[in-house]
Amino acid sequence: MNSRERILGRVRRALADVPRDEPPYEDAVTRDYLREHGDRSVEETVELLAENLADYRALVHRCSEAELPSLIGRLLAERGTKSVVVPSGLDPAWLAATDADRVEDHAEGTPHELDRVDSVVTACAVAAAETGTIVLDGGPDQGRRRITLVPDHHVCVVRVPEQVVSSVPQALERLDPARPLTWISGPSATSDIELDRVEGVHGPRTLEVILVG
Repeated sequence: MNSRERILGRVRRALADVPRDEPPYEDAVTRDYLREHGDRSVEETVELLAENLADYRALVHRCSEAELPSLIGRLLAERGTKSVVVPSGLDPAWLAATDADRVEDHAEGTPHELDRVDSVVTACAVAAAETGTIVLDGGPDQGRRRITLVPDHHVCVVRVPEQVVSSVPQALERLDPARPLTWISGPSATSDIELDRVEGVHGPRTLEVILVG
C-alpha cells in the first residue's frame, strides 16, 4: 500500500457514517456573504488598491505604458541594482532602460544564487483592492515563486484597471487553484512579542508596485 492509498483509505473510513442523503458540501454551505463592500467605480477601486498597498508599506508608483520602461529603470538605479531576475515571459521592453545584468529564472538556480541578486521584476495575475493584495500565479511573466521570495527588492507591475478587482472572492474567480499562488500584502514582515516590526524575514524587504494604466 502506497501513501496515496493509505490517505484515501482514511478518508473513506472518516466518511463511512455520513448518510447517503446528506446534502453535498457545495449545497450545504451558505455562500450568501458580500462579494465586495460598497459600490465603487473603477477609478475608486484602483484608488483603494493604491491606498491599501501604501498602508502595508509598499511603495506605489503610477505611469502610462510608454513610461513604464523608464520608471523601472529609475527604480532599479535608485536601488543601486546591478543584477535583476527576469521571468522568461516578461516583456523585454520593460527593462530597456536599465543596464543591470539579467539573471534568468531557471530550474537549476539555487537559493544562494538568488540571494546574490539585487532585484526582481515581475507582472502579476490579479490584485484585490479591499485587502491591498497582489497575487502571482507563476505565469510566464511572473516566474517561479522563489524568485520573488529570495531577492530583497521586488518591483511588481499591475495593469489597471483590467487586473484590479474589489475583493478576494472576485480575485479567486480569476485564479486557477492548481497553480502555485503567492499572495502578497506589502513587503515581508513579522513582529516579536513586543510588536517590534522586522521586514525582510521571509521575502523581499522592499516591495514597489507600479500601477500601469
